[in-house]
Formats: sequence, C-alpha cells, structure tokens
Amino acid sequence: MAHDEVQQHPIGIYFAIWGLLFVLSAFSYLVDYLGFESYTRWFLILLFMFLKAGFIIAIFMHMRWERLALRCAILVPPGALLVLVALMAIESDFTENIRFDVFGTPAAPVGHE
Repeated sequence: MAHDEVQQHPIGIYFAIWGLLFVLSAFSYLVDYLGFESYTRWFLILLFMFLKAGFIIAIFMHMRWERLALRCAILVPPGALLVLVALMAIESDFTENIRFDVFGTPAAPVGHE
C-alpha cells in the first residue's frame, strides 16, 4: 500500500499569525482612538483590513502552500472586480465634472439654506 504523506504545518506559525492579527486589529482601533481624519484615516483602516485579510487567506486558508493555478482562480476574479470598480469611480468623477461644466454648479438641496 502506498502511504500518502500529509503535510503538517508547525503550530507556531498559527500562533504567530493570531498574534499579528491581534496587533493589526489594535492598530486599526488606534486609528480611531488617536483621531486620524480624512484620507489618512481611511487609508490606514483599509491598509490594516487588507493586511489582516491577506494573512487570513495566506495562512488559515492554506493559500501559501497551494499551487499557482488555484491561487489565480481564487484571487484574480476579486482583483478584476476591484479594477472595474476603480474604473467606474474614475468614470463617475469625469461624468460629474462634465455635468458641472455644462449645467453649472449644483443647487443646494431643499432645506439647507
């Protein structure tokens, strides 16, 4: 009988990633606690969110040890969607600017004098 080898990952890596996720979450809460505002706040929150998601996908979903075809099948479609969302955001800004150029500045909403 052939004996299939099962790859065991050291438990220490899981504990290290849990600790890192805890630290990244603490940094994310510190962004609000320290009072960052505007684009800096959103950049830091999104950065910590993407870092945490990346570590969860890489380690706990075992993506780090999977073959390239499976990684691409899972990671490329969301990446393509993010590119399309970015293109739509750029297009919407362009359309809004053209409307302001043609029709003038928008009127204030009713009740906001």
